[in-house]
Amino acid sequence: MPAEINIYNPEQLGAPMGQYSHVTRVKANEFLFVAGMLSGDAKGNIIGEGDFDAQTAQVFRNIEAALKSAGASFANVVQFTTYLVHSQDIAKFMAFRLREFPKMFPNGKYPPNTLLMVDRLVKESFLVEVQTIAAI
Repeated sequence: MPAEINIYNPEQLGAPMGQYSHVTRVKANEFLFVAGMLSGDAKGNIIGEGDFDAQTAQVFRNIEAALKSAGASFANVVQFTTYLVHSQDIAKFMAFRLREFPKMFPNGKYPPNTLLMVDRLVKESFLVEVQTIAAI
């Protein structure tokens, strides 16, 4: 039985402030927890050093690879947690989501996302990390 995923925004909470939804209700047989993805490639190279947009694109390519490894896709994602190092990158992150999420989520139902600012990530050159939960 495939997961039943219902992503929605209760009227009482108002409209989200970006490409995310307030709530995901899930009935699933299995969950997939993907560690925070960074902008590294399969050989351990940092992709897009100093370039937030390039790093963010690589992060989501890595998330997609992790999902595919379990037979899943972005359609299975029920929640993201995003970590940014610089608050100045919030607008860039929102612009990336505005541009790319309609391709990743063509039904227009964007999973909930918690956005956190952190002092740094595992290596100084990483600017963004995204953790993902999916239902299969």
